[in-house]
Amino acid sequence: MASPSRSGVFSDSMDDALARFSESISFDYRLYKHDIRGSIAHATMLCRQGLLAPDELSAIERELKAIEARFDQGEFPFRIELEDIHMHIEHALIEALGDVGRKLHTGRSRNDQVATDLRLWVRDALDRVDQLLIELQRAFLSRCDRDAGVIIPAYTHLQRAQPVLASHYWLAYIEKLERDRARVADCRRRVNISPLGGAAVAGTSIPIDRHYTAELLGFESVAGNSIDISSDRDFAVESVFVLSLIGLHLSGWAEEWILWSTTEFGFLKLPQRYCTGSSIMPQKVNPDTLELTRGKSARVVGNLQSLLVLLKGLPLAYNRDLQEDKPPLFDAFDTVMACLEMAAPIVRDSELQAESISSRMDQGYLDATALMEALIQRGIPQRTAHHQVGALVAIAKKRGVPLIELTDNELHQVDPSFDASLRSSLSIQGAVASYRSAGSSHPEHVAQQIHRWKSHLEK
Repeated sequence: MASPSRSGVFSDSMDDALARFSESISFDYRLYKHDIRGSIAHATMLCRQGLLAPDELSAIERELKAIEARFDQGEFPFRIELEDIHMHIEHALIEALGDVGRKLHTGRSRNDQVATDLRLWVRDALDRVDQLLIELQRAFLSRCDRDAGVIIPAYTHLQRAQPVLASHYWLAYIEKLERDRARVADCRRRVNISPLGGAAVAGTSIPIDRHYTAELLGFESVAGNSIDISSDRDFAVESVFVLSLIGLHLSGWAEEWILWSTTEFGFLKLPQRYCTGSSIMPQKVNPDTLELTRGKSARVVGNLQSLLVLLKGLPLAYNRDLQEDKPPLFDAFDTVMACLEMAAPIVRDSELQAESISSRMDQGYLDATALMEALIQRGIPQRTAHHQVGALVAIAKKRGVPLIELTDNELHQVDPSFDASLRSSLSIQGAVASYRSAGSSHPEHVAQQIHRWKSHLEK
């Protein structure tokens, strides 16, 4: 079985088993648009440098676009002996144009070619992820007005801690997603560097113009070292690391909403079109989409580990091991994008069970910290106030009542100076109104943050 990548130095054809073992067209076909775009830019540069005639450039560009159309329509045949997407496209070009097609590869190697294609693909994929993150932020932001005034318990250690506005809770997720967007943007800067023209390892004696092809392809700069160019996959690892953090954030959100949708919590009603039933229990409405989101995040983290291990110990420069970077890279992007596409409508269309939440807000002594801070503002040392309020909670627990129902005599058991004025701190609404620090759940602060995010996300 002949392979076009084998030069005249070989006296034997490639073994069929090796052809099957070494092919990558089964997964790198996804790079066809980027390979064609890179090839057109390379051909344009060759023409500008006098290495292709204008009519040869026109023929190459016309045929490459025809090949792309065949891919778009699912009419392009794959052949194992052609190994990868690059050889498939080049072979089709040569079949159509003969020697003119053979000129395209002047001044480049498959090493810098695949690195270029992959960077172009990752750049586009990062842009799509960023847009999906914005859509999820907007979904959380849309809840802020809808759930205005609703107070929910915030948890630490999965124990009720303090009361907060539901809108404040949604803003917390927007902040997480904004950090994800910042990492995407930062990663994209390092992706957006052109390796094209680095050739196999040492550069080329052909008078190419790497800066021109970089400009044509929208790269911000060119990579500086021809040895490093073909082996650099830092950008792939970094992008999957960014995706892993997004996956972790989605997994934490999914876990929380799975809990919130249970009868035990009763905080949230999920849209049924994103739930499934049981094959045996007719009453079940299972949060499978959220459970799959939680589970799929593990795949993304696993893909990160695969890439790290793949690159560990590779010598400079290109090694065929790098062919195996694409399955985990593609899968990480596919998985995170799919999760983000599911997340936005679930966030937007779920129903917060405000009455159910409100009916149990007196459970858990959520106003204890507000009482402690009221004592501190009276001049009582923090540790003393902390101990005193803990003692009041113990009394209230023994009686099975909230703090606000303690009698004056019970307050005086802890400290005779306690008076009825402290009771203004002993309510959920009073606790929320008492917050003062920047970034807190005070209604005015939350309103300011909502306004800021609307300006940022809705422009």
